Amino acid sequence: MDNQFLYAFLLTAFAGLSTGIGSAIALFTHHTNRKILSFSLGLSAGVMIYVSFVELLYEARIDLTALMGERPGNLVAAAAFFGGMLLAGMIDKLVPDIENPHEIRQVESMDGQGTTNSAATRQRLARMGLMTALAVTIHNFPEGIATFVAASDASGIGIAIAVAIAIHNIPEGIAVFIPIYFATQNKKKAFWYSFLSGVSEPVGAVVGYLLLMPFMTPEVMACLFAAVAGIMVYISLDELLPAAQEYGEHHLSIYGLVTGMAVMAASLILLI
Repeated sequence: MDNQFLYAFLLTAFAGLSTGIGSAIALFTHHTNRKILSFSLGLSAGVMIYVSFVELLYEARIDLTALMGERPGNLVAAAAFFGGMLLAGMIDKLVPDIENPHEIRQVESMDGQGTTNSAATRQRLARMGLMTALAVTIHNFPEGIATFVAASDASGIGIAIAVAIAIHNIPEGIAVFIPIYFATQNKKKAFWYSFLSGVSEPVGAVVGYLLLMPFMTPEVMACLFAAVAGIMVYISLDELLPAAQEYGEHHLSIYGLVTGMAVMAASLILLI
């Protein structure tokens, strides 16, 4: 059991610290491949939506109806699902729009365009970068719990969810990197701020483990799966798909969405 929890924690750490991939893109490249990012974000949304409805919510309903009866089990599963969506929405409301980590930023904007030596402007950009890092940290906390809970199950879906969350964190890494670089002209400092903003996901995993595992029952675990499904559906509809469409053509994001669902469907069939 301890090995399963370690496995879940490592997957969550991988997902969270993938903000560093966005940092590396901004650090080492001069061009944002909008088509790849658009397709990848759509793919990530497809994986998360398919897993949420076909695996997590379905399993939660099966377990809860077996434990509580048909009507109460379905009612609790639905309440947990929408509770997860409500939690994700409330956390999203805590972040001001101007510091939203999902605002589209491109590596090309570091090529000297829009930069200034004004001390006031540098201070404003530094604040924007730090607040964006804080926003990413707040957003990533429930994602860490979601990834950890899914990876704690032995079905194998944790890997798919961790990869989907990792893809989703790449633009967030860019969003933190760029304003801090503008403010400081220091790529290394911008890289580390961006990289460390993803630490909240493994922290979320640890908090989830410490707070929830001592009270874990089959009913609680089933409710957690339903809530995680709600969190991931909200993330997909509110963050991933809008960002995917802004990065590239509408159809690319939809192709990615369908591909993600198809890959996840095939993976689950092979896991059975």
